Amino acid sequence: MSAQNKKLESDKIAIVTGGSRGIGRNTVLSLAKRGVHANFTYHTRNVDAETVVAAVKDAGAKAISLQLDAGNIASFDAFVESVKAALSMLGAARFDFLVNNAGNSHRNMPFEKTTEEELDSIYNVHFKGVFFLTQKLLPFINDGGRIVNISTARTRISWPGGSAYASMKGALEVLSKHMANELGPRRIAVNVVAPGAVATDFSGGIVRDNPEVNKRVAEATALGRAGVPDDIGPMIASLLSEENRWVNAQRIEVAGGVVI
Repeated sequence: MSAQNKKLESDKIAIVTGGSRGIGRNTVLSLAKRGVHANFTYHTRNVDAETVVAAVKDAGAKAISLQLDAGNIASFDAFVESVKAALSMLGAARFDFLVNNAGNSHRNMPFEKTTEEELDSIYNVHFKGVFFLTQKLLPFINDGGRIVNISTARTRISWPGGSAYASMKGALEVLSKHMANELGPRRIAVNVVAPGAVATDFSGGIVRDNPEVNKRVAEATALGRAGVPDDIGPMIASLLSEENRWVNAQRIEVAGGVVI
């Protein structure tokens, strides 16, 4: 990244949901290295969030952690008030980037065994929550800002046990195109980043901690391994940067060439 573009990004503010762990954490830290401050959310593990705040400070930026249940739509009005207070602490009334990353573990959910409760849980976090949280935050996004919605390679690949999760992410990808169109007059770009299998604690850490699953992912990937958070966070930060200002309404798979 050029010094000029880093200066353009310096002191911008991002909101990253699910920013205390995994891909979200790496995204917050990757943005901090570019001088971008962050308000990021955590669900229950405040200790994890505080370690991210400290790491962002070490990188020379500022971060504020906010508690959020991304599937509890009724809590969003109160969350917006928290965002307004956090922005004020950063000396701002608006922010520049929104990364809808928060997710809930789905593990293996075969179609014929998925319950209504399980489907609703995934729907609330991965689609309905993104829809209404973005809607609530729109008045506070600067014109010319950018939104990244996190999807999955599984919208392209049929993998056993993923019907509910992949379907909600597929809906999110369609939503993102419509958002890009409707927010165009405000020059707000909306894109989708679709990671492949990443070695984090998501879904019980199945890719990270299960050697057999990790091996199967590696064998199915052209670059020969499962992904890690550091493969994804810098890419998201780059997509939000001035270098990619003309990228809009795109689904970008970041998966090392899985099942090609």
